[in-house]
Amino acid sequence: MGEKRTVVVRQLCEKRFSASNESGETVIVDGGSPAVSLRPMELLLAALGGCTAYDVVDIMKKKRTPLAHYRVEVTGKRAEQHPRRYTHIHVVHVGGGEGVTEKQFAQAVRLSHEKFCSASANLNAEITWEVRLEDAPDAGA
Repeated sequence: MGEKRTVVVRQLCEKRFSASNESGETVIVDGGSPAVSLRPMELLLAALGGCTAYDVVDIMKKKRTPLAHYRVEVTGKRAEQHPRRYTHIHVVHVGGGEGVTEKQFAQAVRLSHEKFCSASANLNAEITWEVRLEDAPDAGA
């Protein structure tokens, strides 16, 4: 059985939430207006960008041609009808460094997108759900 991860999302105010992992790291998820943090669908793009960037940096380091500078630009086009999923996502990898060739860089990017990036693989995943009612937590909990 594979590794299991849990994230808990708590409402802070109307459409603003905190999402925390098991280690306690937290990110604000914002649906408010005006937003003070990334919106949920922007976080999805950020997760994809971060995941593929992690892979590319690791692959280039293993090739002994680490990137001296690097960024990933992720643009998503959403459907007009609900659930307004992303119908197309375009990822641009921009980077370079001493000894880095376009061929090596392109190979690292291809490997990330086709083999290693878990976020990318999950964009077409089956999603299941359940409903569980719970009383408000105790103030001391």
